[in-house]
Amino acid sequence: GVTIHRPIIYGNIATVLTPAERETSHYPDHTHRWTVAVRSAPSVPDSDIVGGADDLGYFIKRVTFKLHDTYPNPTRNIDKPPFEVSETGWGEFEIQIRITYVAESGEKATTLYHHLKLHPWSITFPMPNASAVPVEPEIPSPENAAKLGPVHSWQYDEIVFTDPFQNFLNLLTAHPPTPLPKTSVNKKPVPFHSSNPASLEASLKGGVPEFTSAMEKEEADRMEEAKGKIIKEQEKWRVILIEKEKELERLQKLLTSKE
Repeated sequence: GVTIHRPIIYGNIATVLTPAERETSHYPDHTHRWTVAVRSAPSVPDSDIVGGADDLGYFIKRVTFKLHDTYPNPTRNIDKPPFEVSETGWGEFEIQIRITYVAESGEKATTLYHHLKLHPWSITFPMPNASAVPVEPEIPSPENAAKLGPVHSWQYDEIVFTDPFQNFLNLLTAHPPTPLPKTSVNKKPVPFHSSNPASLEASLKGGVPEFTSAMEKEEADRMEEAKGKIIKEQEKWRVILIEKEKELERLQKLLTSKE
């Protein structure tokens, strides 16, 4: 009955290449430099890196990033922290992230998916109060995109181990995670996620975003609200199904009596 979890984030940061960087690049059509990573959720105080306060190498053996097939050696195995891959490119695509745990865990690998984000959220995602009429997003010029600063796209998650082997449990308890701050001490921007559109405006303050326990609670509350809606919807359709089954039974009896 023992469960133990470790909070992580996965995602990417992207910046626009300068004209000088594009001139010296082997790929003149590349417009951005990006890094995709798996990190611990808490950040180092006063750091310009999102997450990464804890070394995850004590329970993660390898992280495999599957990039687009157009990249040389698209399957990248990272066997020690930091678990990240940096590249340049011009397009967005889905990256498969496979987390393999240390041998003593006895756990199966975990597979995650992240859509590489290069362009600013404010350009490609409608504001909550925007018109309902769909509008094709306009990609900003490299100059304007550079002025907006780095693009962050991070997802919070928790790796949960249920009834772990004793040796693995000892290993985990010997490395407790750094607690998330209750609120952002330096008023850092909120990490935006499409599951919570209202967070977009709060994420546009500039600077390095930070995950907090308050956000964790808000996400849990949203999940509970969604679960409640699903339960109500299930109950509504259950009642409809029962009524339809009764109607079917009545019609079958009526048909039998006429025969």
